[in-house]
Amino acid sequence: MDATAMQDAETVITKARLGDPVALEALYRAYSGPVYNLARRICRTTEDAEDVLQETFFEVCRSIRNYRGDGSIWGWIRSVASSKALMRLRRNRYRETDELDAEYVPSAKEASPGLRMDLEAAMDRLTVTARAVVWLHDVEGYTHDEIAEQMGRTVSFSKSQLARAHSRLRVWLGDEATV
Repeated sequence: MDATAMQDAETVITKARLGDPVALEALYRAYSGPVYNLARRICRTTEDAEDVLQETFFEVCRSIRNYRGDGSIWGWIRSVASSKALMRLRRNRYRETDELDAEYVPSAKEASPGLRMDLEAAMDRLTVTARAVVWLHDVEGYTHDEIAEQMGRTVSFSKSQLARAHSRLRVWLGDEATV
């Protein structure tokens, strides 16, 4: 999604900065789908993703005046959305579950070369933190520095989560899968 997807994007952004409800609605209509999809990929439930969507656009409406225009409006909104999704994970105390699963080793049956699984199902099997790191890094293009900052962790934490997740995905998706 790009600001050019909106008709007369600069005018919409300028009006939104002034609090124009029609302009704010245009931003919502243009970016609510991608925000929901991002939130759904990071959060485990549709309810959490819907809450993140609502929290994101509440923050967008509240803080649009602070948008400096250095990058695309979608980049700014995406940053708000990923931050809200990660805060949601913390609030739901998913980390406790992640700590228990951090040293997960697949069983012999799971590691068998004949096992095939689609990527969506494999991603769902990852811990919430691992899935968030994979999504933010591999799909959204965030750097490890950015992920670490958003998660309140170290760069090495982000890198190790990604490496472990890639390893698990390779096993679950079969030997030919390259992540």
